[in-house]
Amino acid sequence: MKNRITSLLLLAFISMNFVACGQKSGTKEKNNELDQAAISLISPEDLNQANKDIQLIDVRKPDEFASGHIENAVNMNFYDEDFEAQIKNLDKDKDVYIYCRSGGRSGKAAKQLEELGFTKVYDLEGGILNWEKQNLPLVK
Repeated sequence: MKNRITSLLLLAFISMNFVACGQKSGTKEKNNELDQAAISLISPEDLNQANKDIQLIDVRKPDEFASGHIENAVNMNFYDEDFEAQIKNLDKDKDVYIYCRSGGRSGKAAKQLEELGFTKVYDLEGGILNWEKQNLPLVK
């Protein structure tokens, strides 16, 4: 009788551990889905359609920005010491569209925005090089 109770308790303990581990795994998967949903790549064509009253950030250096940028873009140099302070001033309730030359800096900047609590960030796929490749307009 004692062995049977011990066996049942052991079985119950093992079952609870499997259930608990499964819940943690499910939560982690759900968090990863949320993390991935916060940053989305956007095509040049879709950004061109959306480019009206949006928060559009060009994270290139000022000389790169001056050589040609997307209309309505604001230049916030990724390499500036106060870059994080600049992006903290953006409206977290509005979508943020971000781009650089080819996607490297904007990808890093998008992660920073996500870490700061921005919930919807769009990163221009291929950067301004891809924008130009699609023959879309630039402001010089």
